[in-house]
Amino acid sequence: MPSLKLASATKTASKSPKNSSQFRIGKVQGYLRGSVWYLYYHEQGQRRRPRVGPDLEVARQMAAQINSQLETGAPAALSFEAISIVDLRNRWLAHHEHVLRSSIASIKRYRAATEHLIRYIQNVKPVKLASHFRTSHAKDFVGYLRNIRVSPNGHPKSAKRPLLDKGIQYILETCRTLFAYAMKRRHLSPYAENPFSAMELGRLPIEHVKPIVLLTEEQKVEFLKACDGWQFPVYVTLMLTGLRPGELVHLLLPEDLDFEQRLLFVRNRINLGWQVKTRNERTIPLLPCLVDILRRLIGERNRGPVFVRRLFQIDNLPSWASTRPAELELSRRILKFESESGDHVTRTKRAQLSRGLWNEMGIVETDRIRIEYMRLTKMIGQPELTAPKTLRHLFATALQDANVDPLIRNELMGHTAASAIGGNSLGMTANYTHTRIETKRRQLEQAFERSSVVHYVHSR
Repeated sequence: MPSLKLASATKTASKSPKNSSQFRIGKVQGYLRGSVWYLYYHEQGQRRRPRVGPDLEVARQMAAQINSQLETGAPAALSFEAISIVDLRNRWLAHHEHVLRSSIASIKRYRAATEHLIRYIQNVKPVKLASHFRTSHAKDFVGYLRNIRVSPNGHPKSAKRPLLDKGIQYILETCRTLFAYAMKRRHLSPYAENPFSAMELGRLPIEHVKPIVLLTEEQKVEFLKACDGWQFPVYVTLMLTGLRPGELVHLLLPEDLDFEQRLLFVRNRINLGWQVKTRNERTIPLLPCLVDILRRLIGERNRGPVFVRRLFQIDNLPSWASTRPAELELSRRILKFESESGDHVTRTKRAQLSRGLWNEMGIVETDRIRIEYMRLTKMIGQPELTAPKTLRHLFATALQDANVDPLIRNELMGHTAASAIGGNSLGMTANYTHTRIETKRRQLEQAFERSSVVHYVHSR
């Protein structure tokens, strides 16, 4: 802290020669310590002493800028609110919860990803403040992630394995977003860069990744032959529509199926506590063969989920289902909870009440679709296939094989053209698309069909 003598001397410092060790511009005092200039001022009752550098002219310009900001009540250029990384993370998650209203599932993923960072700063590198976390710490954090072992499904008793490269990349991208939030909220020192941006995360090598294995045409038929009466309509619908399992189980009668127009509608169910992953609603044309299968599946039913769990009968629907829509029933339960508890229903509690209502209607759990899928793939000799999402990959690849327009492919998959990255018109859809060797061969032969070189080679 500058001495009182220094403070009094600087009252006329603005008239002092430029090689003086002190100056004042309005509310901002500058003083030289060693060979470095510092500024001294009060902002909102707090004393600030930011370091500027060895250049006097730069220090005077910065002092003039800060003085102008203080006069107008704007935040000073060199001021920031120091905050611990733990508190930063809590504020960021609260921002997603209460401001952005991100889905509960997304917030859980963000919490799980940043939990690795919290463990790192608590057990490995004790970096308390977000402003003290540097790019060197971020690089050490990558090494930490590559050496830990985790449970793939989060269960403490399951076998642990190293993080896959894509998992590491997701954790680092989430941490980068966390520190981007810190920069916007002025929790990092001025002119500080995002410690995770300097690492160029998009260029990290993705080597250890679980490969996507696609069923051949023969294996697809074998898979469907292995299905029982309940499994068959579920998996053939996933194959021929590209639906996510969560979208399939939340289809409702009668509004989501139009057999006359042969259309299926994927809708957000905000009033029932469920949303499409990307929030993008879409309409999918149904192939005639799939229309026949769904007609037989539904029979005379005209309400409830399109796909219901095993052994669930229409007679098991709750009594309220025939008297009022599910949205009104959920609103009634929320009001009842609030009146009995005296508390406002939280998003977590609302999700719990919504899940109870869906269960009463006979909804199929997405875990059940995964378990049944694993049983079927094991039966056909493909036990390495454990995720029903591979059927979505099959759908995207079939569109690729047929040269379907990229815009239509995006729409059918539930992605948007705005998601395209780096000029790729497919955007996220490209991640689900895998070009078969037969398609490559056909396209290559078509490209050289009129080639003079090929004709010459044939004539040799």
